[in-house]
Order: sequence, then C-alpha cells, then structure tokens
Amino acid sequence: MTDGDGIQPPESADKSLGEIVGDVSEKASLLVREEIELAKAEIQQKLTRLGRGAVAGVAAGVFVVFALIYAFHALALFLADVLDIKVWAGYGLVTIGLFLLAIVAGLVALRLFKRGAPPTPDLAIEEAKRTREALEEVTG
Repeated sequence: MTDGDGIQPPESADKSLGEIVGDVSEKASLLVREEIELAKAEIQQKLTRLGRGAVAGVAAGVFVVFALIYAFHALALFLADVLDIKVWAGYGLVTIGLFLLAIVAGLVALRLFKRGAPPTPDLAIEEAKRTREALEEVTG
C-alpha cells in the first residue's frame, strides 16, 4: 500500500508488540543515558565556576591580609606621631593591641568549643530515654 505520493509508509505498523516495546525500552534507556550525561556536564560546569570563585575568594583574602599589614603599619606610625614617641614604640603599642585581641578571640573560641564538645546529641538521647520509659510503662 502506498500513500498519496507513491512512497511506501514506514513499516512501524508491521512491527509486533514485542518489537515496539523493545524500541520504546531502547529509546527510554538512551534518554536516561543522555540525561545522565547532561547532568554530568552541568555539574562539571558548576564545579568549574565554583573553583574559579574559590580562587578569586582566596585572592581577595590575600589582598585583605596585605591591606591589614599596611593598615597596622600606618596605625603604628600614626600613634608614634600623635603620642610623640619613637616609631618602635608605636609598633610596640600596635603589637600589644594585636596580642590582646588575639587573647580575647582565643578565650571566646575556647568557651565556644567547651560548649560544643563533645558533639553528642544530648537532646536526642534524652528524648529516646523518655520514649523507652513511656513504652515500658505501656507494655509493663
């Protein structure tokens, strides 16, 4: 049988149900593989962007550290000028101030670590004990 232009129609109508199911299964499998490849490509692209962002962030951090060094130099020179003391004394004052800030930050960190350690789920354990006691009352 031919259609209007004399070309025989595709043989899909002559295929058995098993062949059609096989074709659908094959195409579905191909679609899943292509979706997985797309997901891999998308993840790779995002990881590349995250990597570049991390490098830029590290560069920004390095520049901030250098800027802080110069700021502390300027502060030392400013203190030496304002207090009319020798330059080394201005650097000494800045150094003492930095050590004091480091001690305060260290003590705060120690306090926070003590509050968080050991990392056990105390509330969940207490709730499990209460649940066990309640179940023992019901079954006991």
